[in-house]
Amino acid sequence: IIDAIDTVSGKLALVQNAQIANTPIMSSMGAGNKLDAGAFKVADIYKTSVCPLARVMRYECKKRGIKHLKVVYSTEKPICPLPSDEAEIIKNEYGNAPHERKFTSRRQIPGSVSFAPAVAGLMIAGEVVKDLVQTV
Repeated sequence: IIDAIDTVSGKLALVQNAQIANTPIMSSMGAGNKLDAGAFKVADIYKTSVCPLARVMRYECKKRGIKHLKVVYSTEKPICPLPSDEAEIIKNEYGNAPHERKFTSRRQIPGSVSFAPAVAGLMIAGEVVKDLVQTV
């Protein structure tokens, strides 16, 4: 199983069910707010560092008795997006009388640069192929 779910609850449910079914699984940790393609690594969840999603997953896996989980994660510290309350100047349809629109989201949502999830996906694909070749 390849896990590319964005929510912790979904990831944990998938990992737990994979363990019950004795099915190999590999999870992708956070690629949001990352720019360094060379910082992605493959490791057991308990050997990860820096990645905020991996930190939460380590804690939750330990709580649930999950002893091993192969993951792709980034050792790059996430960049900080612009605050969500930045004002944006927008002109009306006539091109005059600009007004301000405030962004109302209370939490910053991690953004992904186009290649970061692709790098993680390619690394997972390579690991799956290696694992399949070793089991033959």
